[in-house]
Amino acid sequence: MLYKILEKTKLNSVMWKIVFDAPLVAKCARPGQFAVLRIDEKGERIPLTINDSDPSKGTITIIFQEVGTTTKRLGCLKKGDSVSDLLGPLGKATDFGKAGKIILVGGGVGIAEILPIAKYAKNNGNYVLTIIGSRTKELLILEDELKRYSDELIITTNDGSYGRKALVIEPLKSILAKDRFDLCYSVGPDIMMKALCEVTKICGLKTIVSLDANMVDATGMCATCRVTVGGKTRFTCVDGPEFDGHLVDWDGFMMRQKRFVNEEKSSLKLFEAQHKDCRYKVQDA
Repeated sequence: MLYKILEKTKLNSVMWKIVFDAPLVAKCARPGQFAVLRIDEKGERIPLTINDSDPSKGTITIIFQEVGTTTKRLGCLKKGDSVSDLLGPLGKATDFGKAGKIILVGGGVGIAEILPIAKYAKNNGNYVLTIIGSRTKELLILEDELKRYSDELIITTNDGSYGRKALVIEPLKSILAKDRFDLCYSVGPDIMMKALCEVTKICGLKTIVSLDANMVDATGMCATCRVTVGGKTRFTCVDGPEFDGHLVDWDGFMMRQKRFVNEEKSSLKLFEAQHKDCRYKVQDA
C-alpha cells in the first residue's frame, strides 16, 4: 500500500509540513504518538511524530526537519508522490488529562510535537503556558497555532531576532520562581530537556519528556531505542515516547544517540553529491 502526499508546505529553510493520505492511521492516532515512515523498499525506517490527524478525511500531518539522508530525501518529494510505508500509530498516547496548570516547553523542531499536546491539554480544561524557542526567527514555527491553544505564549530565540534573547530555560526559571504549576511537558533537543529537568526537579515539578530515540523496528524487538528510566531498561517505541524526565538517565541516553553519527554523515554526503539539483526541484512542492 502506498501513502500519497496530499499537501506539502515549506515552513522555513529546513522544515516541511506534509499531509498524507493514511485513513487507518488517522482513525486511531492520538496526541503523543508517532509513525514510522519508509520512503521506498531500500530506504531506512524513521520515527516521526503525528502532529495532527483527521479521521473524517483519512489524513495525518507530519512536520519534520531535514537533518539526515532520509529527511532530506523526504524533502525532495512533491505533492502527489507517495511513500511505501507508514506504520502507526505507535507508542503510548498522552494521558495526563486535567492536571491543572501546565507548562509546555518546545525547542527547535520539538515545537511541532508540542502543538498536539497543547491542543490536548486545552481540550482537557487545563491552564496552558507555552514556551517555545529556536535559534533564529526564521526557524520558529507554529506561533499562531500555539497561541490558539495557550493561555500564554513565550517565545525565545538564541540570537534575539524575535521574542526574548534567551534559551527556553531562562523564562522557565523566572516563572517557577514566582508561580506554582502542576505539570511540565517538554520536547526538544536532548541537552535542552536534560537542563530543563534539572530545573524542574529542584522545585519538585512533575515533568514529562517525549524522547526522540534512534529506532529500527519500533515494535520493541531490536532494543535500539532503549533508555534507562528509574534504573530500569525501557524501550522508547513501546514504553514511551513519554517518560518521567526526572528518572531518565540523560547521559546514557545521549551517548546512545551518537552511535550512528559517522554512518549518517557518510550517507548524507553521498546523497547530496548525487542530488545536487534537488533544491531546485522542490521549491514549489
